[in-house]
Amino acid sequence: MIEKTARALEKYVPKEAAPIIARWIHQAPCMFKISKSRLSKFGDYRSPFKDKGHRISINHNLNPYAFLVTTVHEFAHLKTWNEHKAKAKPHGSEWKKNFKLLMEPFFKLGVFPKDIQQAVHVYLNNPAASSCSDLGLFRALQFYDKPKTGHSRVEELPHGTSFILPNGRMFKKGEKLRTRFRCEEIGSGRIYLFSPVAEVKVMG
Repeated sequence: MIEKTARALEKYVPKEAAPIIARWIHQAPCMFKISKSRLSKFGDYRSPFKDKGHRISINHNLNPYAFLVTTVHEFAHLKTWNEHKAKAKPHGSEWKKNFKLLMEPFFKLGVFPKDIQQAVHVYLNNPAASSCSDLGLFRALQFYDKPKTGHSRVEELPHGTSFILPNGRMFKKGEKLRTRFRCEEIGSGRIYLFSPVAEVKVMG
């Protein structure tokens, strides 16, 4: 069963990493779901509730390194819940310790390219709530994405540029706040904050 899961995972993570993740899934045990793309997050963890056990979902369209980093992030939540239940903060010291611990075998195997490994090391000094909220790590991971024709990063767009998301929602780029750009949704006038490295399609 673990071998079958590992073979399925090889489509999403580096081959050397697949058996480790497969073992985690079966040992937990955990319902591990490959999810549709979500703009707000790469992955998600849900703790046991009523008749449901541990649940983890990871976006299907991540490159192998981003998929692996996100998977480790979510399993660190699972491990922390098993040890402390709801007593530990979602991204507190207990979670940070487990994130570092679970990442170790992949460093030993040399799974990551040097640039990503360096970015992960920096990130591990103080892991944020999400790997996509750490720009250094996000840029390193994004470098290995397949090119998207007609797409640009929000930070590359001139002020006032209108852009569209895959779901059809349209926005106009505004001023930069501390780390994100203030963008107005066209039609509703609502304000949303966008990561500078979010990839969007410019409206013609």
